Amino acid sequence: MSTASPCIDICKFDSKTGLCVGCMRTRDECKTWKKMKDKERRKIIEDRPRRERKLRK
Repeated sequence: MSTASPCIDICKFDSKTGLCVGCMRTRDECKTWKKMKDKERRKIIEDRPRRERKLRK
C-alpha cells in the first residue's frame, strides 16, 4: 500500500523554515512526493512533530 500524501490543501510556505504550514513538507518534498519510495514518505510523515516545533519558533 502506498503512503498517502499529508497535504491538506493549505499550501502556504513559511519563509523562515521553508515548510508548508499545512503538511509540514518543503516545496521540494511536495514536488517529488509521487516519485518517492514509501520509506522516504514515512520518514517525512514521522518527522512532522519536529517540523511543527521548528515552525512554531
